[in-house]
Amino acid sequence: MDIAFIQKVLPMYREAAALTLKLALIGILLSLVLGLACALVKYFKVPVLRRIVGAYIELSRNTPLLIQLFFLYFAFPRMGIKLSSVQCAIIGLTFLGGSYMEETFRSALESVSKIQIESAQCIGLTPRQVTQYVILPQAVSVSIPGFCANVMFMIKETSVFSAVALADLMYVAKDLIGLYYKTEESLLLLCLAYFILLLPISLIAAFAERRLRYAQFGR
Repeated sequence: MDIAFIQKVLPMYREAAALTLKLALIGILLSLVLGLACALVKYFKVPVLRRIVGAYIELSRNTPLLIQLFFLYFAFPRMGIKLSSVQCAIIGLTFLGGSYMEETFRSALESVSKIQIESAQCIGLTPRQVTQYVILPQAVSVSIPGFCANVMFMIKETSVFSAVALADLMYVAKDLIGLYYKTEESLLLLCLAYFILLLPISLIAAFAERRLRYAQFGR
């Protein structure tokens, strides 16, 4: 193990990790909004939109992120739409993550007891108030484990961003292996970088799940 080489390339991994985390956070936030909107459309069975959302989910979940990125990066320019590598990465991650977020949120919404919804309607709450004060608070607590799992999944999926010439962690590792043939050192730093990014999220998710485990029962 070449310690001198590790010390030399460590700044490159820090910069790549910062870029990876930045793109992942943007994609996660956008997929959160998209997933919640799609979940509400399916939960309330909005005509027409429900079918569009269903088609989007099937397309997103049944095609790899790498293929989606290739389509955005190579096919769109032939149709007159030019996107940068960063734009392709964010759009691709949002497109993929939105479908997974939708499934998590929809299942959480459907877990809310019908009796509670009917009781809220009986005391005169409007549909908006029922959604805001009865359905969403309980659904949020139920969706925490799935949401955190999706966040970790999306961060790991950023490893394919190197395919569209983004200098992320995987790109740096492959570049160093090709230039210096330092395979063990490059892969070790790559694994450590993803471990450092994902471990805090895993710990926060476990803590949040314990705190919110009994939220639906009013504790």
